[in-house]
Amino acid sequence: MRFFVCLVVLLTVIGCGPKEELRVLYGNAFGTTYAIKCYSSLEAPSLQREVDSLVQGVNASISTYDPQSIISQINRGDSTVVADHYFKEVLYLSREVNRATFGFFDPTVGSIGNALGFGPKRIMSIPEDRVLDSLCQFVGLELVSISEQTGVIKIEPGVYLDFNAIGKGYGIDVIGRHLEQLGIKDYIVEVGGEIRAMGQNNGKKKPWIIGIESPEVQQDGRSIDKVLAIENQSLASSGNYRKFRVDSITGRKFVHTINPLTCRAEENSITSASVWASTCAQADAYATAIMAMGLERAKDLIDARPDLTVYFTYHDVNHQPQWFATPDLLTRFQ
Repeated sequence: MRFFVCLVVLLTVIGCGPKEELRVLYGNAFGTTYAIKCYSSLEAPSLQREVDSLVQGVNASISTYDPQSIISQINRGDSTVVADHYFKEVLYLSREVNRATFGFFDPTVGSIGNALGFGPKRIMSIPEDRVLDSLCQFVGLELVSISEQTGVIKIEPGVYLDFNAIGKGYGIDVIGRHLEQLGIKDYIVEVGGEIRAMGQNNGKKKPWIIGIESPEVQQDGRSIDKVLAIENQSLASSGNYRKFRVDSITGRKFVHTINPLTCRAEENSITSASVWASTCAQADAYATAIMAMGLERAKDLIDARPDLTVYFTYHDVNHQPQWFATPDLLTRFQ
């Protein structure tokens, strides 16, 4: 009888542990906004403080919009700056995707982006092609190195690093990994349309549901193209239908995705690209590379990398909107 009583008491104590409830967080991150839903016994204000602290840490490392960040100091030519673990990890991931995409993902295109007015400073005039050609000598990840002994970044003069095409996805991963370290298994983190989702929506006992925006809308309008479930994956999308500039004199259109091989920012037939991957940083970088590649080379990449899950929209030879999805996606569309 005594054993039975002790067992009942033990079960009662275990059953009275903190209850996991839905926590919803909103805030600003990486030049846009974030929204987080997670199931946790921790209070929302505490989680909010930790997320905002992580955002500040990532920005202090790799944000070109922060003049005192590590990357900004490096871009100004300070060879004494020590790279932190955020910077090193992003540079390592950039090299990995650069190799896998035949060079179409390259964060050293920053000088081209700045010249076209897509960087921290607003540029009113569009540069001539000869100016872009002269800046091409500063494009190439082989121009950047890290000393393992001192952690100092060594850059050839004129090279400007810009991690914006991978940094937001990486920041989402940093937040997601921290939530997991806190014991949170079911969550979805969304920052500016990019997503990392783990577990499921416990309230509905179903996977998290997301929507992919259609590029076939006016610049100030929005519509959903595809709806599908996501579980234990990350998703990032890239498109040129919102971020572009038009030369007021020639009418020439310059998109924000830059082809590192030509040092040009001109449209190709692909209008948007979405990539699912195990990390949001990978998804972010691959989506950018596909936008730069164009239709045929994007298909070559997908053939060479069957592990990639990809959806992209494009215009055919008759300028009609079309879409492409890897086979594993077709059964997941709602």
